[in-house]
Amino acid sequence: MELRARLIVEGFLVGLHKSPYHGFSVEFAEHRQYFPGDDISNIDWKVYARSERLYIKQYEEETNLKAYVLLDASNSMGFKKDGEITKLEYAAYLAAGLIYLMMKQQDATGLVIYDEKVRKFYEPHLTYSYTKLLLTELSSVKPSSRTSTASALSILAERIKRRGLIILISDFLDDPDSVLALLKHFRHKKNEVIAFHIADEAELNLDFSSDAVFTDMETGEKVAAQPLALRKIYSETIKTFVSKLRSTCLENGIDYNLISTSISFDRALTAYLARRAKMF
Repeated sequence: MELRARLIVEGFLVGLHKSPYHGFSVEFAEHRQYFPGDDISNIDWKVYARSERLYIKQYEEETNLKAYVLLDASNSMGFKKDGEITKLEYAAYLAAGLIYLMMKQQDATGLVIYDEKVRKFYEPHLTYSYTKLLLTELSSVKPSSRTSTASALSILAERIKRRGLIILISDFLDDPDSVLALLKHFRHKKNEVIAFHIADEAELNLDFSSDAVFTDMETGEKVAAQPLALRKIYSETIKTFVSKLRSTCLENGIDYNLISTSISFDRALTAYLARRAKMF
């Protein structure tokens, strides 16, 4: 996983001289005015000697971007058709590539793995050994339980102290209204928000040729259906669902990306990063 992430990201970064994330510097440190409660060990006494004003030294890790990658690891993410890669495996590789990119840009990155509750919560840090820890976690993640993206976002909202980058990777088979409401909350708090909607091609077009019994991977509920007879109305329903996600995200400044697992994750990630870099 680390090797794949490294090859893709470092290949993309060749010749790239600016971050694909807007509003954050990767080589920036500054002074700010001292406020009661600040650590006095960070006061710059040389500046005080010249100006008789108290200023705090902000270090690079403080001023750089702090990113949180949220990975949906619920049972529905374990779906795959005809032996292809599961949505969770695909999402984990995508997360690994993004985390490795952040590390290369000197941006502290954390990881949240969740289903109906938060299973793992790693605060953002910036060291190579920490990045390896996150990639190791991603390489062994397994799907389980039901989905509650809103709960994971609520916990994150309580724990983050300052604005940063929120990256959500999910199949969005959840209550879209509650998820979108919390994503809008993060935007209201001036965070940058990116949503990766991971879907198997069969989920997008009901690509099944014969009658079948479909089993809900999270509840166990079974439904007998005739895919050929349902394909048209199913397609319309999916288009409406995706359109709602995309339009709501667009209206609120959230970067929404629908990605099919039929596209190799390296192509999907490189295409996304190239588009992102052109925006700024």
